[in-house]
Parts: sequence; structure tokens; C-alpha cells
Amino acid sequence: MTEPLAPPTDAGLLAQARLRPDHTALVFEGRATSYGELDDRARRCAHVLAAAGVRRGDRVAVMLENHPDWFAVVHGCGRLGAVVVPVNIHFKADEAGWVVEDSGAAAVVVDPHLESAVARTTPPRLVHDAAFEERLAGAPAGEVDDPDAIGDGWPTTMAYTSGTTGRPKGVAVAPDDFRRRAAGVAAGGATWGLGPGDVHLCCGPLYHAGPSYWAQMHLALGATVVLMRRWDAAEALRLIGAHRVTTAHMVPANFQRILALPEAVRAGADVSSLRLVIHAAAPCPVPLKRAIMDFFGPEKVWEYYGASEGGGTVISPQEWLEHPGSVGRPYPGTEFLILDDDGNPCPAGVAGTIWVRPAGSSFRYHNDPDKTAAAHRQGYFTVGDAGYLDEDGYLYLTDRKSDMVISGGVNIYPREIEDCLLTHPDVVDVAVLGLPDETWGEVLYAVVQPRPGATLRKDDVIAWVREHLADYKRPRVVEFVEELPRDPNGKVRKPQLREAWLARHRPQ
Repeated sequence: MTEPLAPPTDAGLLAQARLRPDHTALVFEGRATSYGELDDRARRCAHVLAAAGVRRGDRVAVMLENHPDWFAVVHGCGRLGAVVVPVNIHFKADEAGWVVEDSGAAAVVVDPHLESAVARTTPPRLVHDAAFEERLAGAPAGEVDDPDAIGDGWPTTMAYTSGTTGRPKGVAVAPDDFRRRAAGVAAGGATWGLGPGDVHLCCGPLYHAGPSYWAQMHLALGATVVLMRRWDAAEALRLIGAHRVTTAHMVPANFQRILALPEAVRAGADVSSLRLVIHAAAPCPVPLKRAIMDFFGPEKVWEYYGASEGGGTVISPQEWLEHPGSVGRPYPGTEFLILDDDGNPCPAGVAGTIWVRPAGSSFRYHNDPDKTAAAHRQGYFTVGDAGYLDEDGYLYLTDRKSDMVISGGVNIYPREIEDCLLTHPDVVDVAVLGLPDETWGEVLYAVVQPRPGATLRKDDVIAWVREHLADYKRPRVVEFVEELPRDPNGKVRKPQLREAWLARHRPQ
């Protein structure tokens, strides 16, 4: 029998520190941090931030690698009622500087080796180094008592979109939604059957919404989070066995890396403790999903689809086997609508733009009323994804509208071609995108990562697509790479691939 959870209105780090201060909250590179210790560091972080001028309602940019202090800083912000702005640790100066300045951050917490990325920004910088540790040690251990700088402990976040179509934008969700999200953490634990006896593997970057939310949900419920500094497939399998991990949040790129490990490594891994592997963030090709279900166990792999803006779907393993390729049906209270380019509803099976009406949620894009207005329509919003609903109401993703290729006046969704090529026995990974062409407007460009030792040729790639799909969907340009450039959240950096090709072929 597990220990009782705190009531939903009293869940969270503060509650768990009171209920079970000696229970392990985090395990990081062999060191365990208890709930009491984590809560103490969060309180001290609140004092350090307050001393830097942070007050309730201010934004704090956090550019830290995966580390226990990421949680201490975030919950320190919660103690002040400040809003956390996670910054992608891979951003360079122009990108990171944009997020910091656009958010209006009152302070920046940054790792020493990343400081150059925010060196030109105006807020004070708190560098996560030995001096930061000295500040924490010298800070009061009690709560901040400044009435202008006191929050309720719940961390509030303004996430910035990935920026596939221009500058990233902050998703400013209404204040009441933060309270609902916070209270909903405990309810989410009930949905997934989570409890204080669980051990969660956090193997994704904490600046990304999915990994951080799932880690925070486990901490709010008194579970243990095993935190990886960065992804390594073999190390992830070792940690699962060593710590008897019960849940994990992954993306399809993680699945690819696990399945690419040598057979002896996979065969020697003990994943028997796992009961839930949840994945999202990027479309998962059907063959890859079937292979990872075979590895972990078909009953363990669940999937969801959603956005920082709100709304979403979920699909169980059993449902997915009946509807392969689907990302599921809407959350309770959430509605999906598929519209064509003229704003008319699409019939079942016909792809269009996905519009979502989440239950009791609202948002705006920070400093961008035009983009906010363009993303909303009669209570629904869109993030530009394309897909369709089947007769049973299950959602299928086809691509982002921004990734769609128009060749010879025909709309082509690259994901369909990517899924086709991933069934080729000699293809490990692939990205398909459009390149400008004087005759066709755009032509399809396939960037292929072949299986080590394979003798794959351009003609083989084209022939495989022509065998399985309409002729107009065949790539006209094919290149081979050792590894595709992917974000840690699993998304291929297609703009980077396109710009590299154009740079190589630009007239001198």
C-alpha cells in the first residue's frame, strides 16, 4: 500500500517537503536529493532572486542545463510569484537575446559556459557557478517575507514556441489557467495512475515543456525523478534497470537511438520495471512505434499530442493498435475541428488545418496581438499543424502547414514520404522538405541517414517511394548524411538543412 497523497489543492513541492522530507525527490549522476533538501534550496533561491530585484509578476529567464538546481530555481520563482521563461540551451546570442529581451525578463539565471549567449542582454545575470552557491549558502533559510515578492509556491511558466516560422513567441496563458494547471497536476497523476511510489526517468531537456511538465508532475505527487544531464540511449537503459524506473517521457528520436543500439546492449537491458512510456513532441512513424512497443512491451507505450498553447489528445496502446498512426482522441472537454483553406469543415479522412478548442483555457502571444488574432477563430486556435479525423474521431497528423510542399500546384505532405522511406530496411532516419524550383515551384528534397554498412543509392531511394506512393511524391534531390540534425525534443531542423543546401548551390 502506498503512502497517501497530499490533497489535490495541497500537492506540490511544498506539500511533499512537509509530508515526506527525507524521501528522494531527485537522483542526478549518482547523487540523491531529498524533498527537504530541494525545498530548502528553492527557498534560498527565492531570496537570491529577490536580492537581485525580482518581484511578484516579474519574468526570470532560466538558461540551465539539466541539473537539480533547475528545479530549485524554478520553484524559487514560484515562491516569489515570478514567471519562469525557459531558454533553449542550444540558442546562440541572437536567439537567446531575443527571448530574454522580448520576455522583459527582470533577471537571467545561466550556466557559466552559456553566459556568452546572454552577455548582450540588459537584465542582471545570476551565473550558476561557485559564487551562486555561496549566495545560496548565505541566504536565509526561511520564506521571503516581502509582501511585494511572495507567491504561492506554484511555478508559473511562459514557454516560447520553437520558432519554425520566424521568431519564437512567448505563450502567455491567462493567470487563472496557471492555477488550474497547478491544481490539475494531482488530477493528472490520477489519470496516469501515478503516485509517490513511482520512479520517473527525465531524459529530455528541461527547457522543453513536455519533459519539465512530466518531471514536475511526479515531484508534485511525491515520486522520485531520475534526471539525465543529456540523452544517451545506453545510459538511459542502464538507469531504468538500476533505479527500477516505472515511467518515462520520450520522443521518437529517443526510440530510434534505443533501437539502433547493438543487439547485445538491448538484450542485456532490464526494462521490466517500466509500466508507462509516454511519448509526444514529434510524429512517430508507424514502423518505429511498432518496434519500440515490441521492445518495451506493447501495453506500456502511450502517446499524446498537444501544444504549449493548450488542448491535446491521448491514445492508449490498445487504441493505437486498432488505429495505427493516430495520436488519439481529444482530452475530455477539448474539441478538434479540421478546416480547409477556405475555412470550411473537412469531411472524415480529408486533411486540413487543425483547430482546437480546449476546456477553460485561453492564451495570447506575448507582445504580438496580430499573431494572437491570427491563431484564434470563434473560440478555437491553431498552431499550424495539419491532419484529419477518421470516422471514429481519432486524430491523425499529416504535417505542419509550414512544412507542406507545393509542387506543380499540388500540396504534398513530407511526413507521408518520410514514413514511407522509414520502412526501407536500409534507412535509419530521413527528412523530406521542399527546395525552390523554376519549373515546379518546389521539388522534394530527401536527406537520408542510411544504415551503417548499407550501400544505398539515390536511385534506390526514389524507386522505393515510386513503388509505394504516387509518382509525384518521389524526391527529385537525395543526399546522404551520417546523422540528421535534430533538436533535443526530436524535431528535425529542416530550416538548417534547407539553408545549407541553398548555400552550397547558390550562384557564386
